[in-house]
Amino acid sequence: MHSFYSIILIDDDPINNLINKRLISKMNIADQIEEFLEAEKALERIEQLSIEDNTLILLDINMPVMNGWDFLNEYLKVFEGRKDRIVMLSSSINFQDRQKAKQYSCVEGFIEKPLTPDKFKILF
Repeated sequence: MHSFYSIILIDDDPINNLINKRLISKMNIADQIEEFLEAEKALERIEQLSIEDNTLILLDINMPVMNGWDFLNEYLKVFEGRKDRIVMLSSSINFQDRQKAKQYSCVEGFIEKPLTPDKFKILF
């Protein structure tokens, strides 16, 4: 049995998504790994998942149209009661971004890119 039913990668950089998907696949911790270049599409997918599904969301901050903060605001409005685990995965080294992420009750952690097995394991 895997740790997660679904891991959702949200990053506007397809190369980052590809690398992260391969790394996570090798860890064999999820039934499925899905990648989204647009946060809006990820929200639509989350809507389809059961509230009981153990889902991890790795979320980039800086994206066009809907950035990570916009995603979190919409997530909290639409998905009240869901227990998904959300981790910010960003190239930002800005201390204020870390502090802002802590203000969201649904965010469990903040990882600086690139994602590595060691950084990932520290969270769980």
